[in-house]
This record gives sequence, C-alpha cells and structure tokens, in this order.
Amino acid sequence: MTDLTTLTLAAALDGMEKKQFSSLELTDAFIAAIDKANPHLNAYVVTTPELARARAKQSDAKRASGKAGPLEGAPLGIKDLFCTEGVRTTACSGVLGEFTPTYESTVSGNLFRDGAVMLGKLNMDEFAMGSSNETSHFGPVVSPWRRGNDDAKITPGGSSGGSASAVSADLCLGATATDTGGSIRQPAAFTGTVGIKPTYGRCSRWGIVAFASSLDQAGPIAKTVEDSAMLLQSMAGHDPKDSTSLPNKLPDFRAACSKSIKGMTIGIPDEYRVDGMPEEIEKLWQQGIEWAKDAGCTIKRISLPHTKYALPTYYIVAPAEASSNLARYDGMRYGARVAGKDLNGTYENTRASGFGKEVQRRIMIGTYVLSAGYYDAYYLRAQKVRARLNEDMKSAFAEVDAILTPATPSAAFALGEKSGDPVSMYLNDIFTVTANLTGNPALALPAATDSNGLPLGLQVIGKALDEESVFAVSSALEKAAGFKAKAAKWWG
Repeated sequence: MTDLTTLTLAAALDGMEKKQFSSLELTDAFIAAIDKANPHLNAYVVTTPELARARAKQSDAKRASGKAGPLEGAPLGIKDLFCTEGVRTTACSGVLGEFTPTYESTVSGNLFRDGAVMLGKLNMDEFAMGSSNETSHFGPVVSPWRRGNDDAKITPGGSSGGSASAVSADLCLGATATDTGGSIRQPAAFTGTVGIKPTYGRCSRWGIVAFASSLDQAGPIAKTVEDSAMLLQSMAGHDPKDSTSLPNKLPDFRAACSKSIKGMTIGIPDEYRVDGMPEEIEKLWQQGIEWAKDAGCTIKRISLPHTKYALPTYYIVAPAEASSNLARYDGMRYGARVAGKDLNGTYENTRASGFGKEVQRRIMIGTYVLSAGYYDAYYLRAQKVRARLNEDMKSAFAEVDAILTPATPSAAFALGEKSGDPVSMYLNDIFTVTANLTGNPALALPAATDSNGLPLGLQVIGKALDEESVFAVSSALEKAAGFKAKAAKWWG
C-alpha cells in the first residue's frame, strides 16, 4: 500500500470510505511520521497522540454506523493561534505560559464537528507577527525543502510556518492557518502547498488569539486546491459569537474546483511588477497568463493605482490594532506573570519578559501611531488609503472576474538571512497585504520551482464573497502547472 501520509485529503477520505484503511491506521501513520520528522522540522509545539487515536476510533465507529461527517477520520494540524479545549494554546508566545483553554475556537470546533482528528498544535510566529517563523517562543520552524545541494535550513514562511511545513512534509492531511498580511499565502508559496485566505468574515474569529482584528482571517493550508476547498467548507460559516462573521450562505467550494473558466476575464495589475523582482517570478507570472489564455480566459491589463501604499498602510493599521489587542496580556488573569515591586512593576516585568522582540517592536509602533499628535498623521491617513485600496478593487472587479499575480517576490530564503532587517522581512508581504486590507479572497498555489529547486507560487485574487471563481481559476492553473515536486525527506 502507498504511504498513507502522502495521500491528499480527498484520496484519504475516499480510501476510508472504501474500507481500504481505517482512520486509526491513518492517524498512527501520521503520529509515526511526526515522531521522526518533528525533532528536525519543529513544526508541532504540542502533539496529542492519545487524543488523536481516541478520536480516530470514534470516527471509525461513526463511519461503520453510516454516520460519517464530511471530514470523518481525517488527521489535521491546528495552528497554535486557535484555542483548543483542554490543549495548551499559547500563540507561540512566552506571555501566555501554559494557558489551556476551557473552550474550543469556532473554526476548530467546526472541523471536529465534521469528523476531523487533531494531531496537535502547530508552530507559528509569535502572535502571528512574522514572515519566516523565526519569532516563535519555541524556536523557528524548518522547511522540509532544501536549496539545491545546500544544507542551509530554509524558512517555511510565516506566520503559519508550522502549518505549511507540516502539510508539505506529510505530517498531516491539512492544517488550519490564519492570514493577517499574507500568513497563509506566503508560507504556502514557500513550501509547494495551497493556501486560501477567504473573504473577511467567512470564517469566525471567535476563539482565535487576536493580532489585528480588522485584518485577521482563518483559512486552510492543504496539498491541493480541491483539498483546500473541502477544508474551507467545514471551517467557514456564520457565527453569532463574532460580530464580523458573515451571514451569507456558503456555496459549494469543492464543486467550484471543477467549473470551466472559459470566457472569464483575468486581470493583470501593472503595479505588481516591482524593482528587483527575480526573473524566475516574472517568467512564472507570464506562464500563468498563458495557462489562463489556454483555458479560454481573456487577459486584461488593469491598474490598482494605490498598491504602492498598501504595505506602509498595513504596517500602520496592523501594529495599531495589535497594540490595542495585546494590552490584555498583563500577567493578572491568565498566562505568565513576573512579579514586580508594585502593580506597574508586575505589568512591566511580565510584558518585557513575555513578549519577544518583534512583538515588542510592533506594539511600540502601534502605540506611537495611535498616540496624541500622531493619530491623524498616521492612523487616520492609513484608513483613508485603505478606503482608496477598496475603491481600486471594486473598479477592477467591475471589469474582471479574478486577478492573477505572483504570490511572493522571491522563493524561500534561509533562516537568519533576513531576520536582522525588519524592513526586508516586511517586504515579503508586498503581494499579499492588499487582499487583507480590502477583505478580498485570495489563494496561493504552487506552479514551478526555481533554479535551486525551491517552490514558486501564483496568487489568484477574487471579488468579495466570490471564492468560487478563485477556486475555479486556481484549479485550472493547478491542472496546467502539473506541479508534482516534493521535498526529499532528509530527516531519515
């Protein structure tokens, strides 16, 4: 039999339905793979083998009785940003200590309702702040990919680096992730996996540790476009506990993957050509355009004129919201506490020791742009630019059905290569942040490898609430690209 861990989600569910193997056998295969790989990759910060086996047995019993859910018995990884009942949740920060929630996030709860099995909690940048998974309190995640014959440890991207590394290395069938400025799509592009950030409000934020509330959105990282559609189907849906959750009925995302894209108009934005972009990225983009043409699409050059302001706008809005959201971590009610000589001293000591350098940097930036005298100059102006970015998207989608761009400005880089230069690190989000600021759905899919054998991705952006077109276009591009590259299992 094929190695069960290499199966796609769709194939694994089909195999269990045909009684070729059980959820327990599948789960055991993943537990064994994690035991072997995790000491090298550091993708999981908590593993839950006993819980996984117990749930797998329940799934096998449900399937035997004809009551299988849409994801019955499928072993998944859960990003450490999602609160999981009875399982430690820290957002990979020291400030949360050994915090163990007594409740389940809506998104993970939806997955478990549909039969998913949790293998453990996945590593990430602290409070989802980072593009390389080097800010985690538990140490960096290592990508399963290698750069040519170089032994340098490669970043899986961030903040959902653990999710991307685990899916790419076959340590789960799929994973939850979150995207505030590209934290699903950039890691997916770096690791040869598929990641979608749905329309803002499609997935409930209830029970997800907040970073920037007007930008955060949950989504899946998976092996294929179809798998990502199946996971999003379960993750999404209206939740009265989240005031920004959309009441709109969910379309059939999986069915959208097999729709023809003949006759669709694909927009190519002039502003996504940036100085110093590697020739391989430009070449891949052109290849993507040709694939879309071959599938019967009309290609239209468009302008998103305020794109150049998206990154600076994001790095005002996101830290501002973070400084407000992270004020609650004071060592009083939950999480770690470092005593001081008085109340203020306890606050200061707790936050100074609990938060890592990148989180502290962003809190300070956010506090500064919200402070008296600077609020109008920075935060208010950023919100005005955000409104302009929204207008750009609406104008573009009056003429096109989807937008095609590169997912990242480069392939993955080695750990430590950019960590000393925050601005260089922030530039990783240049192609992804606009969709967060405007709330549009966007998907990254693997489409080629560079000269060093590292994955490169394309990004498909859709109009608000039109994930169906995103899945349809992405599925057609995936078929045309025929991406089959896998990282060699150098960890034994």
